[in-house]
Order: sequence, then structure tokens, then C-alpha cells
Amino acid sequence: MQTASYGVRALVVACALLAIAGCASKDRAAEDLLPDRIYERGHTLLMGGDYRGAVRYFEALEANYPFSEEARQARLDIIFAYYRAGQQESAIDAADQFIRENPTHPRVDYAMYLRGLVYFERSPNFLERWFNTDLTERPPQDVRRAFDAFDRLIKEKPNSVYAHDARQRMIFLRNRLADYEIHVAQHYLRRQAYVAAIARARYTIENYDGAPAVRQALEIMIDAYRGLGLDDLAERSQEVFALNFPDARPESQTRRWWWPD
Repeated sequence: MQTASYGVRALVVACALLAIAGCASKDRAAEDLLPDRIYERGHTLLMGGDYRGAVRYFEALEANYPFSEEARQARLDIIFAYYRAGQQESAIDAADQFIRENPTHPRVDYAMYLRGLVYFERSPNFLERWFNTDLTERPPQDVRRAFDAFDRLIKEKPNSVYAHDARQRMIFLRNRLADYEIHVAQHYLRRQAYVAAIARARYTIENYDGAPAVRQALEIMIDAYRGLGLDDLAERSQEVFALNFPDARPESQTRRWWWPD
């Protein structure tokens, strides 16, 4: 009988311990659902480089506490998390939403900068890298979007800490856009579409003054005017070339065996 009594007592104690453990587990679960704890965990993952894990926490935070201060901060952090996780479209959508809904936020310039950065760093797919594709031949939609995004940042937030870097990137993007115009102009020139070639070359000169591609634009104009038999305009273009590049000689952009260099 005494042994049975001890057994009952042991069972009661065990049940009590399980009950306490269950309550503690519920308390921890409830604590984990608080917005500050969700944000804290997401931010910790973000800082640790687990960007996809951070995205899951930030998305859960917005879903459960959309009007909390933590959710508002998470909307900014998730842009970077999407960007680093390779989810480019999600990053752009998140940046657009944040800029639209928080135009006066003290860090809206960060969202604007990240938006431009996503477009800027879009890389060619593996097939283009495998075949060593010349990216100047691709229509540069993302280049224009990146340029416009950085341009908006500089115009609206000229004192932003990101403005200097945005300006440097815009120089590269501007040269990239000029290179594409030259590629198209050369395409027209090879097909003897001289008027179209001149139009593209002139557009390059007028819109990308100072870019390295301006030299090729002048060379294309010289070749195209000669192809049209407009020698006076060809000579005038050559004079402009000599004025801007006194130590250089214009090179033919046609590369045709029956045209002398």
C-alpha cells in the first residue's frame, strides 16, 4: 500500500511538471508572436546574411501586425532582404510601395537608392555569360530604369548620403546608354540605312556629350554622309571630329572591303 501511495504521488508531481512546462511553452509562443520579437528575429537573420529567413519573418510581421511601428520598419528592411536574396521583382515592388506610401519618411532615400541598385545590378543570365554576349547589343531597359531611379533620388534628395554613389553610377549608365545608341547606328550603317545611322549618331552626340561613344558617333556621321554623297557635310563632321579629338584620326565604322580606310 505504501508503495502504491508513492507511485500516485510521483504521478501527480510528473503531471504538475508537465503542466508547468506546457504553460511556459505557451508563454514563450505568445511572446514570440509579439511584433517586436518578430522584427528582432528577422533583423538578426538579416544581419547574419540569412536573407530568405529574414524575408519570412518580415512578411509574417506585416501579415499579422500591418499597422505596427515594427511592420513599418520591416517594409524598409525587406527591400534589402529581397535584393540580397535575389528576389529582384519583389525588391522593386517593395521599394515602389514604400516610396508611394511613405514619401516623407526620413529614410525614403534608402528605398529610392535600393530601387536603382536592383536595376543597376541585374546581371545577364547564364546563357549570355556562357556565350559571352556583348551587353551593349541588348536593349537597355533596365539601364534606363536604373538611370531614372538614381536621377530621381538626386533631384528629390540631393543631400542624401546615397547621392554621391548614385551620381557615379549614373556616369557609368550614361556611357552604357550611349554605347547602345552606337551599336544601333552601326547596325544601320552596315545596311546602308544612312539617314537612320546619322539620326542615331546625332542623338548620341546631343544627349550624351562627353561620353566616350561620342567619338564613334562622329565617325559614323562622316561615313554615313559619304555614303549619301554629301561630301560637304562629311567634311564638316570631320572638322568637328578634329576639333574635339585633335590627336586622333577618324576610323571607318563600316569595315567594308570596298571602302578605303
